Amino acid sequence: MLGDKKVLYSGMQATGNLTLGNYLGALKNWITLSSDYECFYGVVDLHSITVRQDPAELRRRARALLILYIAAGLDPEKNCIYYQSHVSGHAELAWILNCFTYMGELNRMTQFKDKAAKHADNINAGLFTYPVLMAADILLYQADVVPVGVDQMQHLELTRDIAQRFNGVYGDVFTVPEVYISKVGAKIMSLQDPSKKMSKSDENPNASIYLMDDPDTIMRKFKRAVTDSESQILYRDEQPGIKNLIDIYCASTGKTPDETVREFDGKGYGEFKPAVGEAVVSVLKPLQDRVAELTKDKAYIDSVIKNNAEKAQYFAAKTLRKVQKKVGFPERVR
Repeated sequence: MLGDKKVLYSGMQATGNLTLGNYLGALKNWITLSSDYECFYGVVDLHSITVRQDPAELRRRARALLILYIAAGLDPEKNCIYYQSHVSGHAELAWILNCFTYMGELNRMTQFKDKAAKHADNINAGLFTYPVLMAADILLYQADVVPVGVDQMQHLELTRDIAQRFNGVYGDVFTVPEVYISKVGAKIMSLQDPSKKMSKSDENPNASIYLMDDPDTIMRKFKRAVTDSESQILYRDEQPGIKNLIDIYCASTGKTPDETVREFDGKGYGEFKPAVGEAVVSVLKPLQDRVAELTKDKAYIDSVIKNNAEKAQYFAAKTLRKVQKKVGFPERVR
């Protein structure tokens, strides 16, 4: 708790281009949380280097992601929006927590196995201990709640185990975080394979709508979206491609699936797909305009980076000092 508000922590990696799924499923929902929670949103660039990155490109993407946070509607005065690498406490706490995490626990992490399979030429220790750094991200700010997808639930459970283990030895040091279950938010699937989530790392460029795609590209991708041969616009599991398009349309327009089915009753996919594309274009246009505006305002973005790093560092240092004292590190001479 900070004051009378619970603390919420989340973040995104500064790799790849954010997709419509990232926006509708996560980022858009973050906007509604700042009135109820004290929010920390990291650009988690430390996590990004488990895979080899071009340094200049990583810096560019990190800044672009921070700008996207603000353009989407996150107020940097009300939310702490910062670069993970600018707060040394993340790495410092991660080392301490490594000493309270068991090899068997990390061996069970399914994401490590998946990523190791994709990057067989670079299975590094950072990839293996990635979940411990994630635990440090969360525990550093004494987060009460963490919004996570199904693919991150295992990591949050590990975070809870580490916090409880540390508290069991040293007393009530860490807040044990709970899962934040969003009341709204669409799970957006791939346009080319509706059995899997839309991903910024998908090798097929037609599978994902990227937030900076221009209108023509968006319309073309929706026209190429995988559907079926039934030619009926119904919201059912037997038509996963159409169901996904209905979810996207609903998330973009505020309509319900039933309303959408009635709206397009008797119409074909040739009418429905462009309608979904136009709805998405109308959602992304204001975001893209705001990104362009903020990108030009270097002084403002630099001030956000500086001020929010100082805010994050302040709260992180409070936790780190407590942890360092508990484990027996000598106090600094001031």
